[in-house]
Amino acid sequence: MRNGTSRRKPGMRTALAAATAVIGLGATTLTAVPAAAAEESVAVRYRQGGAGSDQAAPWFTVVNTGTTNIPLSQVKLRYYFKADPGASYSYACDWAVKGCAHLTGTFGTPASPTATADRYLEVGFTAGAGSLAPGADTGDVQLRFHRSDWHPLDQSDDYSFGPAQTTYGNWTKVTATIAGVPVWGTAPTGNEATPTPTPTPTDPPPTPPTTPPAEQGVLFDDFDYTGHTDPAITAHGWTVRSGGGGPGVGAATWAPENVTFAKEGTNSVMTLRTSTAGTGTSTRQTEIHTAARKFKNGTYAARVRFADTPTSGPDGDHLVQSFFTINDLTAPMADDYAEYDFEYLPNGGWGETANVLYTTSWETFRPDPWEAVNQHTETRTSHAGWHDLVLTIDDTALVYYIDGKQFARHDARYLPERPMSIHFNQWLIDLAGQTSTTPRSYEERIDYLLHVKDQVLTPAQVAAKVTGFRASGTAFKDSVPGS
Repeated sequence: MRNGTSRRKPGMRTALAAATAVIGLGATTLTAVPAAAAEESVAVRYRQGGAGSDQAAPWFTVVNTGTTNIPLSQVKLRYYFKADPGASYSYACDWAVKGCAHLTGTFGTPASPTATADRYLEVGFTAGAGSLAPGADTGDVQLRFHRSDWHPLDQSDDYSFGPAQTTYGNWTKVTATIAGVPVWGTAPTGNEATPTPTPTPTDPPPTPPTTPPAEQGVLFDDFDYTGHTDPAITAHGWTVRSGGGGPGVGAATWAPENVTFAKEGTNSVMTLRTSTAGTGTSTRQTEIHTAARKFKNGTYAARVRFADTPTSGPDGDHLVQSFFTINDLTAPMADDYAEYDFEYLPNGGWGETANVLYTTSWETFRPDPWEAVNQHTETRTSHAGWHDLVLTIDDTALVYYIDGKQFARHDARYLPERPMSIHFNQWLIDLAGQTSTTPRSYEERIDYLLHVKDQVLTPAQVAAKVTGFRASGTAFKDSVPGS
């Protein structure tokens, strides 16, 4: 996929397995424990993460305002909310400076429920989170929770919810304990007593905006265009590639007219058609990509239809059908290069003799002589048909999902250092797979693209967001700031 280079099969590392857990409701209360030392105290700073209508996003920073080190494993936070009758809830950590693996989240019921607080999310730390020195803070703790059935949430009656808290500030509607002893916040009336905290002078209460801010950091495109010359394509930040250049067969050209749009049911679908008559000059490849490189951490998702056979003519060409993100190689083996691929080869290639699907995370490469630093995972089976492809990037790993199931988890050493662009393309590796001069063509189809900046979404959350955009009649949205 890189500029003007062919691709050789990368070295493989073993992918790690991961799982997510759904946490149901459980009734818990504070247990009497020895009092915390008088010099131990914390302040909780909160902001509303703005995760949408189907999930809450309480983000926190915990500050040691005392005079001694505090083991974080002794610190617990409680965020109170009004639950829906009969609903259970699921917790997720999107990102944390201390590492999501060192965060815990459980749901409980206050001893004396109120009209705005009959449930709470209790957040804790494992021993691996370490300790907080006096004056130090945990850094960002970016959390989410949602109904297990993904029904919409009404947070307006939630005790701890602060819709105007768009930046971090001291928040006394979230409580904190150290070793079970209350040290911060005011619990809902009728629950366990808590001290009245004194906000630090450096953190005055924020001034609420008149209206809640719009959701930021989202790119969604339903590909509802009339054709490759539709001015909305350029206006929405896309470039339909033309001219020559790699990857692919030498002397091949990139054909913008082979990028088409049509309705399939109620959805608009983009089609990339690639054709050849067995020579380089007859080969017409296709690509569309964002003009801007402004995408880095977060969630990338697309629904893509791969094809095993051509729409006409003989089969067998070494074809690549792809969805990927990439930035430029500034120098051979430059360590700030990044590329993350879903690539389907219906007829093999790169030494493979049959269909294979790769996910590949690139650190860098050198075109001549060829040298590559990457990690990939593959499956040798047909993937013809529609598939939901999701890639998540945070500060710890790259995780690839296919049809709702984790397919690969790649190491932190391959994380991006610079922003990237987003691409779909279809091209021929070579002309060795089918030597006939009979014309043939292949099609890759794309239903939608979604990117959510700096948030790790599950495949179910991706599907819910796409459904929400379509239900509201939103065919395009781009609120991702420029890099």
